[in-house]
Order: sequence, then C-alpha cells, then structure tokens
Amino acid sequence: MSESTWGKSAYRTTNWKEYNASLKARGSLTVWLDKEMQWLAPATGKRGRHHKHSEAAIQFCLTIKCLFGLALRQTLGLVESLLKLAGLDWPVPDFSTVCRRQKSLQVNVRYQASQGALNLLIDSTGIKFLGEGEWKAKKHGTERRRQWRKVHLGIDADTLQIRAIAVTTNDVGDSPMVESLLAQIPANEPIGTMTGDGAYDTEAVYAACQQRQITPIIPPRKRARLRKGVAFAHRNEAVMACRRLGRAIWKDWSGYHRRSLVETKMHCFKRLGEKVMARTFERQVTELNVRASILNRFTELGRPNTVAVE
Repeated sequence: MSESTWGKSAYRTTNWKEYNASLKARGSLTVWLDKEMQWLAPATGKRGRHHKHSEAAIQFCLTIKCLFGLALRQTLGLVESLLKLAGLDWPVPDFSTVCRRQKSLQVNVRYQASQGALNLLIDSTGIKFLGEGEWKAKKHGTERRRQWRKVHLGIDADTLQIRAIAVTTNDVGDSPMVESLLAQIPANEPIGTMTGDGAYDTEAVYAACQQRQITPIIPPRKRARLRKGVAFAHRNEAVMACRRLGRAIWKDWSGYHRRSLVETKMHCFKRLGEKVMARTFERQVTELNVRASILNRFTELGRPNTVAVE
C-alpha cells in the first residue's frame, strides 16, 4: 500500500443505479415546475392593490436565476419559454416586480424530517459579493477591500438536508448564531446531538444546548479546564476523555468526524456560485436561502448509500 493511501478508508456506493438516475434528474427542468403550483396570489380581501403573483411564483423565478446564473431579464425570458413548453398560460412577472419582491420574500426551504432525533451538524463559510467597496476599488483603483457574507448552516446528519440557515456580515462569529439556528428547528422536534468545531466551545453554545436538551459534540480547546455548572457536563466529559485518551480517540468515539458532511455541503453551496449577484443585504439573504432550497431538492431526489470496504 502506498504511503499516500495508508490509513485511508475506501468506500463503495451500494445504490449506484438509483443515485446515478437522481444525478441526471437534477438537470431536468420539470423537477422545478409544478403544474399544481399556485402561481397567482390569492385575494386578500383588503383594500388597495395586492400582489398579482404568489410567493411560490417569485421563488420559482429566482430558482431558475440561481440555477443557471442568468441576469434577471434573461431569467424571465427562460421562465416564459418554460411555461409555454409546459402548455401553461400563466403570466410572467416583469423584472422590476421580481427585484422588488426579492427584498422581502420568505423562501420556502422544503426538507424531509428525520426518522428519529435530529443530529445537527453546524458550520459557516464566506460567500463573496461585489459590494460598494470593491466596486469603488475596481473603478478608481483605491485600496482593495474584500467584502463577504457569512452563511451559517445546520444540516441533518441522516438526510443531509439543510435544516437551518442564517446569513450575517463577515464580522459576526460562529458561536453567537447557534441560538438562531436552533430556533429554526420546531420546538416539538427532538434534537439528539449538535456537532461543531472548536469555534463553538463557548458558554452561550452550551447553555443553548442545555435549554433544548441537546448533547453537544464540540472539541474542547487545548489545555481546557473543567468548568462548573450543569451546562458544562458534556464539555467536562470531553475534556477528561481528551486528557486520558487523546483528542484523536475522543473524536472517533464521539462521532465528531461526521462534521465533514457539513463541510461537503458548504462545497456544494459554493458550486452554485462563488459570490452572490444581489447588491443589497436583504436580497442577498433571499438569494442564499434559494440556494438552500435548491440543494435540499437535489438531496431529496436521491443520495448515495456508502459502506466501507475492508
């Protein structure tokens, strides 16, 4: 065995035929167009002008835009042709309507509920955008300053679907967003474990886990000390295990390495674009939530079942 492969496990996909069919289905336009969709907005019964198109119609247009990386006018031209090919006489919204509605759109991120207790994997990544700072730098040659939006994700370790998402500026840390991510999980849905890297080893994170009766799987910092309080019970056990057995054994024993699944999801998230196209923060949040909806739909079509090869 070569040195580069020593100690690495090999895996085999057991449902390759079904998974291959699901990968092909991701390129089908019919996956996104549901003829039973409520395209026109229902009457509100209130005075004044109301929306002509429903939230689902606007999200469909933004989904096509995100999938193909098109400008807004070209996106609506593609949507119009898709509706004609499907034999639907639905009116297509104009680009100004979609742009205006994108600012306040509540994106519907569908997901499949876990069979048992939810095992949540959390992490964050940066998404680039062309904001005012970089536009000025490119036009006037001033000092370049990078601008980022930080995307915080929580995925189901079993279904691999995104269950929680938050978008912040790049100066917001990881641990302060845990409470917001947990709040997106229904209160009546049990959460078994929450796995994160060392950036989540903070008092606020353990307190949020204790409130929801969640077992945190977070590696303690190096030379970490035991702390008093019921919220730190799991952390103190991890500290003592790392002292006696070592961090590598604790990670294998606790199942910490499942966190690599959320890193893979981050890679998929960026495959839809290294940067966002929207210019304002509210529209950027909508665009990134649309990405989460697309990835959940991809995963719903099929995912690989792998087993280790001995």
